[in-house]
Amino acid sequence: MSSVNKVILIGNLGAKPELKHLPSGQAVTEMRLATNEVFTDKNKEKQEKVEWHRVVVWGKQAESCAQYLDKGRQVYVEGRLQTRSWDDKKTNEKKYTTEIVASTVQFLGGKPGGKSDEGYTGAPPPSDDDI
Repeated sequence: MSSVNKVILIGNLGAKPELKHLPSGQAVTEMRLATNEVFTDKNKEKQEKVEWHRVVVWGKQAESCAQYLDKGRQVYVEGRLQTRSWDDKKTNEKKYTTEIVASTVQFLGGKPGGKSDEGYTGAPPPSDDDI
């Protein structure tokens, strides 16, 4: 029997996406995405909980995200969860991070000033860092 590893998020970017190129020339963009949940607590007061997600985008889609997206922009992200590990050279400890490797990123809402652009879709592999 097969399994499913699929994530769908709609949220707002916490910073401008960061574009990097690997030695192979492949583009990778890292984005921080905030999703929020609004609920009423036991005292009947409205509360908001924000969850931060690390999103990695590859190839032409990475370049489009870096070019057109900015802090605060709402996006739809579809992809898979991936956990990576590395050895921290300063502390000599093994570190872990879990991220969403995006297969689809759609730009929602409009650019500041009311201009809009089209969503873009694509896919591929992994990168490094913590939020």
